[in-house]
Amino acid sequence: MQVIAYYRVSTKSQGESGLGLEAQRDYVQTAAAQQGWDVVAEYVESGVSGSIHPLERPEGAKAFAHGLPVVVAKLDRLSRDVEHIAGMMKRTTFRVATMPKADTLQLHLFAMLAEQERTFISQRTKDALASLQARADAGNADAIASVNNRTEALAKGRTEANRKKGNAVVAANAQALAESVSDALVACMHRQGARTLQAVADCLNQRGIATARGSKWAPTSVKRVMDRLSLAFPE
Repeated sequence: MQVIAYYRVSTKSQGESGLGLEAQRDYVQTAAAQQGWDVVAEYVESGVSGSIHPLERPEGAKAFAHGLPVVVAKLDRLSRDVEHIAGMMKRTTFRVATMPKADTLQLHLFAMLAEQERTFISQRTKDALASLQARADAGNADAIASVNNRTEALAKGRTEANRKKGNAVVAANAQALAESVSDALVACMHRQGARTLQAVADCLNQRGIATARGSKWAPTSVKRVMDRLSLAFPE
């Protein structure tokens, strides 16, 4: 039987370092050898939370799109959410390497246990943070330092996420501008014979076309747009 292997690591660092990934591969390869499965493709989900539905994850959607049974190392690599697992059993076919012969009832049971474990982990984390904050409020120097370090780390993470989001917006706006002036730029080169960056800039300025900032075109701004559109001067 042909199958698709799907692996998930919760953090990007785990995905880059291979932490947990090789163990998952070992589980799947061992089960495949024992069950006579032929793994024809592999998909690795990195930095995506298990709380997201498997079919809404980029690599998860690709894995199940094949229409073949999808194999995961352990059930929690697919999801710890009982509703997710129940829905997946109705809509798709999947196998779990650590319990390849599990029936529907057993899968439901393990899904319930996985969800309970997730709830316990979340509560333990909340309790630990509350205890840490209480010690910091009481003046414990180590606790205060830990709280400050965590706050700084979270702030740095949010700043990095915002920076990436901002870069994506800037790139999208730049692409939109480039596409909006592409016809005029091509016309300057082919109809009016502009053969230098300065000539193209002069042509666009004469046409009354402004840059994204509302300023006049310069050779550097023309080059950026041409590079973005993969345009070159006619030979």
